[in-house]
Amino acid sequence: MDLMDPHIPSPRLAGAVPSRFHQVTAPALHRPPLTWRLLVVENDARDAESLIRGLTRHGHSVERAETGRAALEGYQRADLVLLDLELPDLDGLEVCREVRSACDIPVIAVTARATELDRVLGLQAGADDYLVKPYGFRELMARIDAVMRRIRPQPVATPVVAHGPLRIDSTAREVSVHGRRVEVTRKEFDLLYLLASQPGTVVSRHRIMRQVWGDSWSRRTLDTHVSSLRKKLGAGDWITTVRGVGLQFVRP
Repeated sequence: MDLMDPHIPSPRLAGAVPSRFHQVTAPALHRPPLTWRLLVVENDARDAESLIRGLTRHGHSVERAETGRAALEGYQRADLVLLDLELPDLDGLEVCREVRSACDIPVIAVTARATELDRVLGLQAGADDYLVKPYGFRELMARIDAVMRRIRPQPVATPVVAHGPLRIDSTAREVSVHGRRVEVTRKEFDLLYLLASQPGTVVSRHRIMRQVWGDSWSRRTLDTHVSSLRKKLGAGDWITTVRGVGLQFVRP
């Protein structure tokens, strides 16, 4: 079967069933310009194998979760979640609600529940899109692209952000406190500008990672940059950590 346009589910792949968290990454030389870390939450091995094979052929990095609890443990490592609503331990709608209450990561419900009420409940639970099995693979890819296009961060137009003694000039990419220039790295500037341009708003870790670091990041990377910024600015209370959610810039 040609996986450029398979219908899900498709025939079982030969070999072992992916493990509870099975990491599959396409070779870097064949990755297209826009690729994503995708979490496939799917209990059915046949469906999961076919889907993972198609996604990795398109250059995406795919992680699989077989249960709702595994999905709640792994969604923070993904850019988008493909969530089956029929899971062995938790209802998929509840998983979707918990993910949505914690962060703004996009979720596409991929399920055999096909009634209008099912669609309404899925969207009300926080899904960004809803796709009913069986479906064409090209349609799934189009929906993924559409969702990611909608949530892709837009550049902030404000050229200068000022809060008390702190001044951030996005044109010159300079930071100063009480008129004294503060030397920051490129990533430190991007992080500070992102937070300071929306004071009082709690920005999720996932959004920060996606917008500042793109496709290469770790939790330690963010913590290190926040610590460095606090020291350089001479005030640790401008950037506050909201435990379990993200970071917030607080006006002095």
